[in-house]
Amino acid sequence: MLVIPAIDLKDGRGVRLRQGDLKQETVYSEDSAGMAAHWQQLGGRLLHLVDLNGAVDGQPRNFSSIEKILTAVSIPVQVGGGIRTIETVRLYFSRGVHRVVLGTAALNNPGFLDQACKEFPHRVIVGIDARDGKVAVHGWTHVSGTSVTDLVQQLGKYPLAGIIYTDIAKDGMLAGPNLPALREMVDASPVAVIASGGITCLDDLRAVQSLGSRMTGAIVGKALYDGKLDLREAIQAVAS
Repeated sequence: MLVIPAIDLKDGRGVRLRQGDLKQETVYSEDSAGMAAHWQQLGGRLLHLVDLNGAVDGQPRNFSSIEKILTAVSIPVQVGGGIRTIETVRLYFSRGVHRVVLGTAALNNPGFLDQACKEFPHRVIVGIDARDGKVAVHGWTHVSGTSVTDLVQQLGKYPLAGIIYTDIAKDGMLAGPNLPALREMVDASPVAVIASGGITCLDDLRAVQSLGSRMTGAIVGKALYDGKLDLREAIQAVAS
């Protein structure tokens, strides 16, 4: 299982939010490319970038910062937030992004998801963000009527790289992951699962890893930035 450092971008800066609320931000870096290089130096094998402005606006808003990160590191980078058209998918891949994460678009436009997967098989991830078991969209500002389990069961027909499951109530709270929901997701998902939200300590990582071989990654953000989790130790913990 990979331990995946997250870099959330808002107005070009590296920030962390509480429960996805854009008004509750903590700025951790004015140099997001330098932060990316730092995580690579500590042993990170994959980076997770989120364009927070793009997630709300529906189109990339931190593209220049993402390009700088791609230049600063040699490890794979996956990007989500505001990817709603096939042209945006193509643009990111042309710049060297390894995988794209589709959220709102996967729920609202299955035809777009189908096209993206056909053009770039096994390089598309569906981000499933949940609040009280329902799928949240548009940068977590709206909750749909679609249940998480109903959505994930529809994804088996696509050649996906996997799904990212985020429990919004846990995100940025340093309160541990929602293990029952993650277990339900692993049991329901036809593809690999990456956990996101609430992971704070080594025991959290081990608990997530214990959910089975389909759990292939854990995205960690605030715990790394606040020093509650050391990336090198985290990588060693899941490797052993």
